[in-house]
Amino acid sequence: MKNLFLLNDALNFIEDHLKEDFSQADIAAHCCCSLSSLQKLFSYSFHIGVADYVTRRRLTCCARELVQSDKSILDLALDWGYGSPEALTRAFARFWGEPPAAFRKNRKFTAMFPKFESIDEKTGGRIMRKYDVTELYDVLSRARGTYMLAFDIQGLLPINEISRKAGDIAIRESLRRIEDAAGEEMLFFRIGGDEFALATNLTDEKAVDELAQKVTGRNGEPIEWEGQKIPLSLYAAKLKIEDRSIRYSELYSTIDSALQNAKY
Repeated sequence: MKNLFLLNDALNFIEDHLKEDFSQADIAAHCCCSLSSLQKLFSYSFHIGVADYVTRRRLTCCARELVQSDKSILDLALDWGYGSPEALTRAFARFWGEPPAAFRKNRKFTAMFPKFESIDEKTGGRIMRKYDVTELYDVLSRARGTYMLAFDIQGLLPINEISRKAGDIAIRESLRRIEDAAGEEMLFFRIGGDEFALATNLTDEKAVDELAQKVTGRNGEPIEWEGQKIPLSLYAAKLKIEDRSIRYSELYSTIDSALQNAKY
């Protein structure tokens, strides 16, 4: 249980200081643990290093600010700890697959890498690799009578076994397929390593089915990694937001269950 509180302290410290200059040692000192313990705990719990996690969170939040403000690339670079627009552009393109200027013009979804949420109450304190779904919960609480679509990448693990970079490409392409199909007012969230949720605002079940088909109709289209073509497909499940209170603790498991049923 001590490790769970340590992880939460580390995640919250990172979130509170994303725009500041801090080191892994600073995080460890805040959590009153050794640097090696912090690094091992991150690697064991999340399968990602501390520095990589911080970089991904910064570039995710930077992308959000990019599309929601008119700040220059220079200002964004300085705000997010990059010494020049060129440095930010290189890092941004590696993470998002396109430079900031193109992203600002073409994209609106920015939650590529939401904050990790380390504790799942239903597992008796066992560490789970999940994302914070607070914003999705708030949206669905105001969307009674509408449908949500959930998506899950088919076979992301085998793609990751080819290369983690290939897995990142698969996630980016999945995001693009869903975003390309979504309406302008729809809100889109990443809720797990390979799971996504789209709050459609639609009440017509047929329209929801047609929307899902726009995404799954592209199943089998490949991504490319180092000259290798890898087929990419997604499962889809629809859930109606009923006129009753939505429990935050049940949201992730409800979505996950619907996706599991959609696979058969």
